[in-house]
Amino acid sequence: MTLEPEALQALWLTAKVSAVVTFILLLLGTPIAWWLARTQSRLKAPISAIVALPLVLPLAMGPHGFAGQLTESLGLGLLPFTFWGLVVASVFYSLPFMVQPLQSAFESIGRRPLEVAATLRATPLDAFFSVVVPMALPGFLTASVMSFAHTVGEFGVVLMIGGNLAGETRVASVQIYDYVEAMQYEHAHAMAAVLIGFSFIVLLVLHLSRPKAQSTQ
Repeated sequence: MTLEPEALQALWLTAKVSAVVTFILLLLGTPIAWWLARTQSRLKAPISAIVALPLVLPLAMGPHGFAGQLTESLGLGLLPFTFWGLVVASVFYSLPFMVQPLQSAFESIGRRPLEVAATLRATPLDAFFSVVVPMALPGFLTASVMSFAHTVGEFGVVLMIGGNLAGETRVASVQIYDYVEAMQYEHAHAMAAVLIGFSFIVLLVLHLSRPKAQSTQ
């Protein structure tokens, strides 16, 4: 079985979206996870709930949602049915897969290493990058792989927000759906086999990273 050009295009777009989403989630999810791991604020529970329930947030990107109205007022147009709309929706949808593993990794470090760093006159920022990040590397790996894999496998939210525009928003899951709808099962099986192979690699990476995570504790 060989992949058609449209299938390769969908796979490339899927990889591109997933990579961009994972990078944005690293930038966005790391401070959120760090705050959740350290704070004693009463807002911790509601913020955790919002992070864990991202499904309704992409709906705000529609013409009647606050995000949609904001982008229109700024002259940016509506995000649905665009590449960046797909990215934004996927960021919201995959946020828990980045934040929760990072929060667990940060909580497992405890306060002692940071207290030692403070006695050596390290600033909080220095302590974070020189102490926390190296100790939490397995957590970063797990969070990144899970976020990337979850974005690859998205279907409902990408179809709802991105639609089915070839080369723009038609990702692998939507392409498989199109093949099944057209009863082109051979092509659907070929794409599904690629995604299954990717899933195996993801699970293998996660299992191989577990001993490292245990050795740091």
